[in-house]
Amino acid sequence: MTPRMHSRELGLVLAQQLLAVDDLHYGLWDGSLELSLSNARVAQERYTDLLLSPLPPSEPGPVRVLDVGCGTGHLLARLHAAGYRADGVSPSPALTRLARERLARAAVRDARIFECRFEDLPAAALGNDYDVVLFSESFQYIELESALRLLPRLLKPAGLLVICDFFKTEHHGDGGPGDRTFGGGHPWRAYMERMRGAPFALERNEDITRQVSPNVELVNQLLEQRLRPATATLAEYFTGNYPKLSWLVGLLLRRRLAKLRRKYLAGHRTAATFERYKTYRFLVYRLSPAAATP
Repeated sequence: MTPRMHSRELGLVLAQQLLAVDDLHYGLWDGSLELSLSNARVAQERYTDLLLSPLPPSEPGPVRVLDVGCGTGHLLARLHAAGYRADGVSPSPALTRLARERLARAAVRDARIFECRFEDLPAAALGNDYDVVLFSESFQYIELESALRLLPRLLKPAGLLVICDFFKTEHHGDGGPGDRTFGGGHPWRAYMERMRGAPFALERNEDITRQVSPNVELVNQLLEQRLRPATATLAEYFTGNYPKLSWLVGLLLRRRLAKLRRKYLAGHRTAATFERYKTYRFLVYRLSPAAATP
């Protein structure tokens, strides 16, 4: 039986197919780079450069990295090209297939991709193998207590934990017009309070929300310029040629369609709304040497 595709996985796969992007993460923007679809790759490369900035030198090595939520394998291939030994975690069959194809094209043969959720990793079998465990827009999906149990079993003593992701601000749930427009993320204050009791020393905490929020406007451009006209054309075609089927589909999916319209087409998905309800952080922690658990 073909496994069901989760809605989060669907979004990532569609993003890769519609935009033909290698990286399934936001880009970093500033005044030096014009906000446009043609510059998206440059902005994403800036994001990737930031991800790699705290990693120890790959020489003399080997330096082992675990990329949790490795997507299409772009970062894995780049890590191997830079001399790192990198493995991935991917619960998505569709994305895992793309990642394996990319690694094969890059002649990377010693990378492992664990086809499971992070919480289901065989940590006991892996041992404290990794110098770095990295989460790029994947930490929001990980149950926090499970992560804190697993990480000391995966990391070497004094290993690095790198998280680049968004969190919910204190405004989440305030009932404002853009509330819950953007899903996902751990509550920031509760997360920081919990991490103060964890065996990790915080080395970097960079708020990059304003560098990330322009991506929302970029997605709006895509919705307005490409997807809205395309969906309107398809709706017109099916209504004209298959009116009964169109009516039935509309009846069965009316609640879900209404939710999608509120979320994506009601005008609430703006950079300002993102900045109110999300804080996007680049976080680097070092595991206490005594906390590494065999």
